[in-house]
Amino acid sequence: MDNHFTITIHDDNGVKQFNLHQIMKKAIFYAVAFLGFIGLIAVGTILYLSSSVDAIELKRQSMQDAYTSLKEKNIALDESIRDTQLALIDKKKELTEVSDSLSEIETLIGMSPVADMTLTERVSATKLNSEHMATLMQFIPSGSPVEYKGVTSKFGYRIHPTLGSKELHRGIDMKAKMKTPVYATADGIVEWAGIHKRSGFGNLVILQHNYGFRAYFGHLNKIVIKSGKFVKKGDLIAYTGNSGMSSGPHLHYEIRFIQRAVNPYEFVKWSVKNYKEIFEKEKKIPWQSLITATAHIKVPNPTQTLPSSQLALK
Repeated sequence: MDNHFTITIHDDNGVKQFNLHQIMKKAIFYAVAFLGFIGLIAVGTILYLSSSVDAIELKRQSMQDAYTSLKEKNIALDESIRDTQLALIDKKKELTEVSDSLSEIETLIGMSPVADMTLTERVSATKLNSEHMATLMQFIPSGSPVEYKGVTSKFGYRIHPTLGSKELHRGIDMKAKMKTPVYATADGIVEWAGIHKRSGFGNLVILQHNYGFRAYFGHLNKIVIKSGKFVKKGDLIAYTGNSGMSSGPHLHYEIRFIQRAVNPYEFVKWSVKNYKEIFEKEKKIPWQSLITATAHIKVPNPTQTLPSSQLALK
């Protein structure tokens, strides 16, 4: 077999012939095939890289969007933190003001808070203490039964203004013009409401209160309640007058504890501001026993102030 082939080239200079060996022919074939394979790989690589670039671009865009969203959330979070910090500053100021006010209340009602007590515990203790105060002052006579103008005759021994003899004055005579409103100074039941000739008090109201207390209102002009009726602290019960053995219009006000007369002046000026003072001034009453007995009692809607309190004792 002939192992060569001839390549003929025609140009302007004539015809030229070249004889190539069969091996060379195979070499050229393999070279062309190799270059074709390389070309295919190159095209495939380009397509793959292009696809990868597109995927990377999509991922980058997604990350960019996520970053932008996170940045916006961070900005919103910073604003929220700033607003919270400002709110906390305001709340801290409010708590400081509340603590200061609570300290004033604690001082007022005679409390001494423990150093490690929380604000909530202090509020709770103050609330319980103030509720107990309100209970006692609702059931036990406190405040002035009439618009306070002063006292003309004190509690104790005196010369009787009409009889002229020395005797124990079991109450106080309070200045009051004719027909001045008289109010109940504690919750109670009307034990007596009418003329009382034997005592010389004329028109008299006796209120029976809780825990052994009674209040007497004498020399009245007009009585607006009846015996057996219940009254609340602050209820209108009568109008002042000059009935009975009286030298002029006024109110005879008397308080008794288990039939023993006590100085009503201390009860007239008794208020939240001087809550503990009466315990020292009035020794005839077993206050500690009374406080213990009433510790569990709570008045739902206590009377805050008497109608006559606008001119309370200074």
